[in-house]
Amino acid sequence: MSGRHPGYRRSSARCACFRATFTPSGAAAVLTTAAHLQARTVAATVRFSNSEGKPHTPDTAPVTRFHLHDGSDTDLVALTVPRFVASTPGEFLLPTEALRPDPVIHQPDLARVHAFVGAHPHLAEVVAQQLPIPVSYASAAFWAIHAFIWVDVAGVRRPVRYRWEPEAGRSELTAAEAATRTAHYLTDELHQRLEHAPVAFELRIQLAEPDDATHDPSTVWPDHRKEITAGRLEITAPADEQDPWNTQAFNPTRVTSGIQLSDDPVLAFRAHAYAESHLRRSRNQ
Repeated sequence: MSGRHPGYRRSSARCACFRATFTPSGAAAVLTTAAHLQARTVAATVRFSNSEGKPHTPDTAPVTRFHLHDGSDTDLVALTVPRFVASTPGEFLLPTEALRPDPVIHQPDLARVHAFVGAHPHLAEVVAQQLPIPVSYASAAFWAIHAFIWVDVAGVRRPVRYRWEPEAGRSELTAAEAATRTAHYLTDELHQRLEHAPVAFELRIQLAEPDDATHDPSTVWPDHRKEITAGRLEITAPADEQDPWNTQAFNPTRVTSGIQLSDDPVLAFRAHAYAESHLRRSRNQ
């Protein structure tokens, strides 16, 4: 859908990377043995990118790579919305086709979109969800959308969902205000902000109740579910080198000991999709 852009990723083509540190609060240590959620601060790299293969589209959401003390890494990929547009990989192909731009008007055919929603009424709300337009990366919340399974020292498993909550508080632009901004205003603003002070986020963890579904990323758990703050991410400066990060393969299924994948089929499929994307990129396809 995005066409070919030599030298760029086939997806998430535009990016900006930043150095960061993550300091666990200790609140998660009894629920998971994951090393970065225990007591020691770990280094991290935060990559903000768009979701498309076009390198000149507007900025959007981040992936955080935690650099663990044993030399391994674990990734946390997040979006600016709390849920996905489909329940399964097969279901995802349908809105993708429905939203494919018409070759003449270069816009999605609304009749196809309406037909998709009519055939899948359970997805009507999520397809129609409005993407927030943040004033700054520092004032946006980001959701990992999938359920993951935390495993404690006794082997007890607990479903959770992740959210990055900005310490600066959430703030958004209206469509009219956004129209006056440049395509890359979020990256530019973050660079300027970091010249004066770090930018911080809390890692909020929503804990599931027994009846909460873990297999469907198009649904959300009730807001009143118990939450804990697992730690604090502090973005301090741009990464020393940007180009090497463009060749990295980030993957939401790259988890570490103490964290397991849920039964979410979209999450499992992303492992294959990300691997194939990286393979094609490495072959310059």
